[in-house]
Amino acid sequence: MSEEGNQYTTTKVQPKDFTSGWLIALLIAGTGLTLPILFLGSEIALAVGFKNALWAFGISTVVLTLMCMATTVIGNRSRLSTYMIMHFSFGRKGAKIMNFIFGVTLLGWFSVALELLAVAVKDTALQTLRINLVEWPIIIVVGMLIITTTIYGIKSLERLANYAVPILTVFLAYVVYQALEGTSFQEIVAFVPEAPTMTLFEATSILVGSSILFPVLMADFSRFIYNDKQSLIAVLGITLGFPIALLFSAIPSIQSGEVDIIKVMERLDLVVPAFVLLFVSTWVGNASNLYSTTLTFSTVKTGWNFRKMAIVSGALGILGALLGFSDYLFDFLNFLGILAPAISAIYVINFFWVRKQDYNLKELLDWEYEALIAWFVSSAITVFTYLEIFQLTHAYFIDSFLLGGLIYLILKWKVIFK
Repeated sequence: MSEEGNQYTTTKVQPKDFTSGWLIALLIAGTGLTLPILFLGSEIALAVGFKNALWAFGISTVVLTLMCMATTVIGNRSRLSTYMIMHFSFGRKGAKIMNFIFGVTLLGWFSVALELLAVAVKDTALQTLRINLVEWPIIIVVGMLIITTTIYGIKSLERLANYAVPILTVFLAYVVYQALEGTSFQEIVAFVPEAPTMTLFEATSILVGSSILFPVLMADFSRFIYNDKQSLIAVLGITLGFPIALLFSAIPSIQSGEVDIIKVMERLDLVVPAFVLLFVSTWVGNASNLYSTTLTFSTVKTGWNFRKMAIVSGALGILGALLGFSDYLFDFLNFLGILAPAISAIYVINFFWVRKQDYNLKELLDWEYEALIAWFVSSAITVFTYLEIFQLTHAYFIDSFLLGGLIYLILKWKVIFK
């Protein structure tokens, strides 16, 4: 699609590479059919009950949809990547701070997905071959395979995923059907845990945190789409795909009482096909995570080539998985809910009101101090609302978004109304 393998890293996407919003929507929806997202759906349903889980799924989806609708239009009209958009909002050097945060976030997801993939391999070997494997060698081997795929073969693996993801969607729908064969839908709806382990607000916050980078990174998708209307269609990947993926994992888990998807499949005698499909989708998703991590860190550490950065980033991700990073998944997602929403608010205001929908590469500065100050102050205040030292909207991720936007508006008041 461009100058470097048609990725348009630093330039605008050209019309010859425009595509349909429906195709991008399917691509985005497919990212939900990976082990981390399915794990979240199961965990939350068993923690708060089915009805509260539905509320959490719905509220988080509405929040993410509204944010994505604004940022997808920016990507479509500017035709630039998120990396370049960050340059206009935060400056050439300030953008490196934002990209470092994105890189750490993507690396965290890489570690979580790698650990869950290793657990799936271990459980499948135990259920089908009666072999009890040790987890840490699996993490290292699978991690090395993903690193190799990222460097040499991600395109061929993505082509495999084009077939695997639709099949997995149909397969998970069949799993839900099978789960409902063993119990009535009324029993699923009525499910409430004896001792809920999280509140509705906590569940919603975790779900928002799990996909909060989508609004920030939406421009990377929408810059390739034909027009505004088609780019808004692409948001359906979140609006419909996200809650469907969560439901596909929640219902079987309530019926079985299991969070581990392979153990759920064991009860339905579907271990092998489930493992194959989930392995492929999660492998592709994690290779894409590492690819994005590598590109992001490459903008911070500019002296390294892609291969070296991929190996080092992958090694750090493997280390995180070995240290059990998934144990801190919920804390990690809450942390994202503090930092990321303000970034979205700032670059929405910057595009529509500061830059007047016109990004001029000649106007780039090294630092955009107003944006950095707005992000830092809003994040600092949101830490206090997250810790409940005081409250604003009673939803800290909304606090982050509104505070980031408000402070940035105040600091840029003269420019906006000049």
